[in-house]
Order: sequence, then structure tokens, then C-alpha cells
Amino acid sequence: MLRSRMIEVVVCLGMILATALPALAQGRRGGFDLGIELPDEQRFAVFASIRNAGDNREELIKALKETPEAQRAAMVFLIANMPERDATTLSAAFLLDHVKYAYKAREESPWGKTIPEEIFLNYVLPYANINEKRDPWREEFYEAFMPIALESKSMAETAVRLNTDAFDMYNVKYHATQRPKPDQSPKETIEAGFASCTGLSVMLIDACRAVGIPARFVGTPRWTSVPGNHSWVEVWDGQWRFIGACEAGKLDQTWFYERAAQADPDALMHRIYAASFEDTGMWFPLIWDLKIRYVNAVDVTPFYTHRKTVKLSTPAGETNGGAWVTVRHRGKIVAHVPWTSEVELTLAGGESYTATVTDAAGQAVAEKSFAVAAEGDGAVVALR
Repeated sequence: MLRSRMIEVVVCLGMILATALPALAQGRRGGFDLGIELPDEQRFAVFASIRNAGDNREELIKALKETPEAQRAAMVFLIANMPERDATTLSAAFLLDHVKYAYKAREESPWGKTIPEEIFLNYVLPYANINEKRDPWREEFYEAFMPIALESKSMAETAVRLNTDAFDMYNVKYHATQRPKPDQSPKETIEAGFASCTGLSVMLIDACRAVGIPARFVGTPRWTSVPGNHSWVEVWDGQWRFIGACEAGKLDQTWFYERAAQADPDALMHRIYAASFEDTGMWFPLIWDLKIRYVNAVDVTPFYTHRKTVKLSTPAGETNGGAWVTVRHRGKIVAHVPWTSEVELTLAGGESYTATVTDAAGQAVAEKSFAVAAEGDGAVVALR
């Protein structure tokens, strides 16, 4: 009896392998006979999305095939990281349009070439932030807001202008109860004329992304000091800066910062999260629907509770023309700025980092790991 059962198990395993191995081999070749090469680290994720797409499978394959080769890494990134709800519904035309206009903004904006590829893919390219409706917005927002970007001197200045001009242009205002729902897409917000902090944040992020500015959705499910939740925006200006959507003012100067500084890193619902399109292994607790687990997140709590000024320096007299310094935290870029004899950044205390200096040719000329104390005023780090 036991021997018979073991034979049945072996036969079943053989049948499973006979079915699975050709499919896996097909995935290694690029997936479903695409006829294109896929990066090893993303091949199986792309293959899984195509498999999970069901009747929409051909749309994803078409999107991959029709993407220009120079932009294919972007389409691969989107398909490899998209939630299953998108794999089963998004058309090739929708995806191709987003990739096309993301690169168009990158090429035409003054700062496009300074944005690291990692930041571009995760925070400029994506068509969505959280669980909002997947409406096409990129072409319209590009046409509406690129003139503002071209008139501005920096990503920071453009983001601050968009935070008033974009909402004025579409006659959108904040209202906690007149908005139809919290998680509105830009189209839904424009049609309603009202949005909560969540809908306003989504719209500002998409306005920034449309002109090549990396931006991401940030928030806390619950404040620790008062009842309620809140959502806001971080924009990239060589490092992450925060701003309240549809609130006039400068970056990093908001009414909610003192509340954010009291966040509790040990409590799931009291942390501060930044949404990520790329899979991070962590989910963003969306207070309006806690059953949703497909919105990826990065825990950025210490960047609010222990903000520290850190100065990176080199000995006087060193020439650094055309060089850049890149700082990573837990493997991800948190700063990428032109290198001078002293660079001032805002980082999280109680955390460790790696700083790399690259010359004008892109070659690494210095690298140093360092830690920033949780207490005290900040730090000065010599990279040479």
C-alpha cells in the first residue's frame, strides 16, 4: 500500500515537472515566446504577471513588444511590479502611453538627466500611487504643466508652483465630506471639484510625475497625538522633501510636521509610510480599506521622528567639478546631489548609510559607510 502510494506521488511530481519546466524555460527565454530579452532579475516577475493576466495576457505581451528598445526597461519594470488587478485590466495602449510620456518629460525637463534610473522607474514612471482608479492622465498633465516646469529653476520650485497652479487650473479644492470618496483618481477629483488630503496628494504627485519630477504618496494610518489619519506628498529635489497637497508654502514647512515627528515606529498603524510601485515586501495600511495589501511601502518613520542635518565633506582644495554624491539607506537611494567640498543633507538619525562619490565620467572615486546618531544635532562625515 505504502509503495503504491509513493509511486503515485512520484508520477504526480513527474507530471507537474513535465508541465512546469517548459513554461519556466519559456520564461527564461523571455516569456511566452516574446522574442525579446528580459533582465534575469525581473524575468520571472514579468512571466508571473503575464500568466496572471488571464484574458488580458496579449495586452501585456503587446506592450512589451511595441515598447521602443531604449524604453523597454521601463515597461519591464511596470509589468514586473504591477498588482494583479492591473495585469488583468490594463491595455497595451494605456501602458505604452505612460512610458512614452514619462520619457518625453525626462528628456525635455531641465533636470531629467540628473535623476537616477532607480528613482525614475519607481517614482516618475508609474501610472498609479495607491488603489485609485487607473485613469489616463499623463498626456493631459504633461501638456498642462510642462510650461510651468520650463519656466521654473528647479524641481523644488516647480513642485511648489504646481501645488497651487494645478489645483487652481482645474478648480479643485479640499473638502473632507463633499468629496465622493477618499481614494480618488485625478479624473475623479477634477470631476467632483473636491478631494480629501488623499485625493489631493494623488493629483499633485501625478502632476509632478507628468513633468519628470519624482514624487510619492506618504502618510500615516493614525496619528499618535490626535485622532485621524493624514496623507501628503514627498517630492524629489536631490533628496526627499515633504509638502501638503493643495497647501501654499515651502517644502519641509507644513502644519503636520510636529504631529509626524511623534509617530511610533513600533506600532503598525502609527508609522509613516511612503508608497512604492516596486515590490518592497511591506504593504501600506490604507485606512479606508485595510483589506488591500497590494500597495507596496517603505517605512520612512525615522525621517520624520529623527530628522538630522548631515554634512558630507572632503579636505579643502579638492576639485569635485562634475562629480556627484549618492547616499543609500537600506540599499535604496535617499540622496543624489552635485558634489562640492561640503554637501548638506537631511537624513534620519539612528540609521546607517553608504555614500558614494562618482566623477564626471561616472566612475566611483570614494565610498564610505557611516551612521548618524539618533540623538544630538547632526553629524559631519569626511568622505576622504
